[in-house]
Amino acid sequence: MQSTFFLALQHNSSQMEIACFSCLDTAETPVKNKKSRHKDWRALFNNILQCTPSPHTATDTHPLTNKAYRPTSDEVNQWAHSFDKLLAHKYGQAAFRIFLKSEYCEENIEFWLACEEFKKIKSPVKLASKAKKIHKEFIWNEAPKEINLDYHTKEDVAQNLQQPTATCFNAAQKKVYSLMENNSYPRFLLSEIYQELCTVSQGKSKYLKT
Repeated sequence: MQSTFFLALQHNSSQMEIACFSCLDTAETPVKNKKSRHKDWRALFNNILQCTPSPHTATDTHPLTNKAYRPTSDEVNQWAHSFDKLLAHKYGQAAFRIFLKSEYCEENIEFWLACEEFKKIKSPVKLASKAKKIHKEFIWNEAPKEINLDYHTKEDVAQNLQQPTATCFNAAQKKVYSLMENNSYPRFLLSEIYQELCTVSQGKSKYLKT
């Protein structure tokens, strides 16, 4: 499970997201409160950091031991100064998603990423179909991954869906981005996961010692 997580970081973002959250979901057990949830998440993250490549995996392809792949200290430090740079880096984005999952708000980045992909669609038919899917998954009342939007923004999105364009989720995406940047992002920078990433990027992690 753990080696799958790290190997996934070497592939494209969609593959990485599936593997990353698959390993978290299969490892989760029911918890009663945030304290116990954090304990389980922290234990899982420790296991991930301590993992070693499987016997069938070449050591030089393991992200934490592959200096060519591992984020540099400068890159990790830049994440503390730019939320955009954090989201633009596959490793940083994966770490931030794990953090959001630990805070029960991973739907925010999932919606933001869905909007980024949505804006790349060229076919009007596919655009309309994808717009309905995003709305049903994240925005409408009782949506399985409902994001926190005010009534007026939801109404604007509903109106835009009548004639969907690549920009119909822009206002909602901007609000979710602001929510992540102003709330989750500062907590992420203070979190254990980011502090460990800083240590790993400097090559000083105890987990990298042989």
